[in-house]
Amino acid sequence: MKEVIDEAVRVLKEGGVILYPTDTVWGIGCDATNEAAVARVFQIKRRSEAKSLVLLAADLDMVARYIREIPSIAIDLVEVNDAPMTIVYPGAQGLAPSVVAEDGSVGIRIPQHEFCKQLAFRLRRPLVSTSANISGEPTPESFASVSQEIKDAVDWCAPRKFEAGATGRASQIIKLGLRGEVEIIRA
Repeated sequence: MKEVIDEAVRVLKEGGVILYPTDTVWGIGCDATNEAAVARVFQIKRRSEAKSLVLLAADLDMVARYIREIPSIAIDLVEVNDAPMTIVYPGAQGLAPSVVAEDGSVGIRIPQHEFCKQLAFRLRRPLVSTSANISGEPTPESFASVSQEIKDAVDWCAPRKFEAGATGRASQIIKLGLRGEVEIIRA
């Protein structure tokens, strides 16, 4: 796995876009701090930049570098959760502007999938993680269901052998506020 991650990280650091397995579905990703790479993700998906993107972080320490203040309940949620969960945090900072929602929030998930967790850890920055499909088309649950158009549009594809552990379903999404507000967006 080390050699594969080394190659993926090289492509990401050069501003490339990759196709990779996550803890949910196959995703298109890039360095979430690189605005030009994020713009390519939107272009590949043919998606409006008005829609926000989910990010993957290696751990809460990485989340803390990109969120001004982590609501205390987030720490508890991350520690007890056993299913893919995206938390929408207020106060994003240091990220590409187009990954941050109009209200200044950003959705971040800490995956349990070893491949994408190691990818974020080795990149030392969050990764964009959006489903590997053209906007409006079915979400690919496996490498085999990713369209050839998507495969041809990215700069690097992870070997399919690393897809084990993906649920094939979208994550739950919870939005948190600094005053204890909790909104369940998707259960």
